[in-house]
Amino acid sequence: MNAQPSTLSPVETIKARSHFLRGTLAESLTDELTGALAPGDEQLSKFHGFYQQDDRDVRTERLERRLEPAYSFMLRARLPGGVCTPAQWLAIDRVGRELTQGSVRLTTRQTFQYHGVLRGHLRSVIQGLHQVLLDSIGGCGDVNRNVMCSPHPDQSALHGEVYAWARRLSEHLLPRTRAYHELWLDGEQVAGGEESEPLYGPTYLPRKFKTAIAVPPHNDVDVYANDLGFIAIADPTDPDRLLGFNCLAGGGMGATHGDRSTFPRLADDLGFVLPAQVPAVAEAVLATQRDHGERGDRTHARLKYTIERLGLDAFRAEVERRSGIAFAPSRPVHFTDHSDRYGWTRGRDGRWSLTLFIENGRLSDQPGRPLLSGLRAIAEVHQGDFRITPNQNLIVAGVPARQKKRIEVLAREYGLLTDARSPLRLGALACVALPTCPLAMAEAERYLPDLLTRIEALAARHGLADQEIVIRMTGCPNGCARPYLAEIGLVGKGPRTYNLLLGGDGRGARLNRLYRDNIAEAEILATLDELFARYATEREAQERFGDFVVRAGIVRRVVNAARDFHD
Repeated sequence: MNAQPSTLSPVETIKARSHFLRGTLAESLTDELTGALAPGDEQLSKFHGFYQQDDRDVRTERLERRLEPAYSFMLRARLPGGVCTPAQWLAIDRVGRELTQGSVRLTTRQTFQYHGVLRGHLRSVIQGLHQVLLDSIGGCGDVNRNVMCSPHPDQSALHGEVYAWARRLSEHLLPRTRAYHELWLDGEQVAGGEESEPLYGPTYLPRKFKTAIAVPPHNDVDVYANDLGFIAIADPTDPDRLLGFNCLAGGGMGATHGDRSTFPRLADDLGFVLPAQVPAVAEAVLATQRDHGERGDRTHARLKYTIERLGLDAFRAEVERRSGIAFAPSRPVHFTDHSDRYGWTRGRDGRWSLTLFIENGRLSDQPGRPLLSGLRAIAEVHQGDFRITPNQNLIVAGVPARQKKRIEVLAREYGLLTDARSPLRLGALACVALPTCPLAMAEAERYLPDLLTRIEALAARHGLADQEIVIRMTGCPNGCARPYLAEIGLVGKGPRTYNLLLGGDGRGARLNRLYRDNIAEAEILATLDELFARYATEREAQERFGDFVVRAGIVRRVVNAARDFHD
């Protein structure tokens, strides 16, 4: 079963020689001849939570002036379940204003990230977060990343227990190297030969690894898109009692244009496990990928390809052997949606939560909408916590009834709470893309709001203004905004052109399929205009748009992504 290639990818060599992720990062940070890191250190920095980027808007101009690219860094924090205290939020805000480009970006992995961090500020950013017990270990890199779960731990005792499991898994699957503490927090150096990675080994995983826990009926974490997923199963006679989890493995959104051997994939169901069995099963899934994942070609290094190569039955058997746990038959599961629930909701403890729509997750102070200042004002008086959702939004949670009006007044005053938002806009996601992402082929975050305005007009023309349709856009096919699960997916193909995909089910449990290749805005709108006209007149009662395009034969259902996603 072992898949050791004859030639390892260069990244594998970098990891093997890194002395547990140290490399020459200390030297790179003090190189006065460049604003970048050494090439090997650029790869290792991801394990510490940051990516090297440059401003692509000025790349050509700087090249003409014989200047190196305008390098900076994106730093992503680790925040299990997306929960932080008001004191932590105030620190997040302060670091964002003082040491980055002045904004905070909420991500689809239920955490936050900074853009525009200069190399000389990296240590200050990490230390600023550390002061409030936050870190960026495993924010990126070939390890388990931020563990997601329902952003409503106060909704029920079961939700609270699931959040506790997300935190426990995040800690359990952390790398054990002391490199992070040595490099950024002035920790004591470990003597040579005294350190090990009992779970990851010296070369860590072949590729990134993502984990999420869902609580039916809401699939807001898109659990099937993750390498490792757990679906909480409640006792039918006592909804607050957690019986265990259905365990999933092998989901992933990334693909490569023109390469039919790459594809997005939904996770497979391995079976049911008891709560006490979760750590051992998670460890076994991760270790199986560690030992059998592809290490020659990073394009095929995710767990989804390992399972395709080994076969699901063989993979399940290997996980059972390593964990010493036999999976029981999975329990029935029903999901209704994978969007957020906006406005006020009341928790089991009588406190309230306010879900705020944050377009594309970008928090900054703009004329007429000082969002970052607004959240700072709320954090200064808030007595509960903040929760980032997997859909790039923010929940002001645990608000006492007596404070509810004050929080709402502040939210409206700073433009954080408005009523004029269509269901189309509320359900939309976009990745960052240009100008900072080096992989972006087209715009996403900067473009989607304007395109949505035009799509909203089309929907209104056909009497669909109040219809929820999940629309997601990415600047490249790597899938950071999970576009392959959308009812309408737009995946960047080139400057101002996109692949149009249709057929997600609105619940995150069905992949969409390519409908139009490499088209620009005019054709996108003309195509949607025609499809909306058909949907308005031909749909069945309560039928979602994604279900309609499949039933009507506009696109075929993806049954097995490895065989038919590209057909």
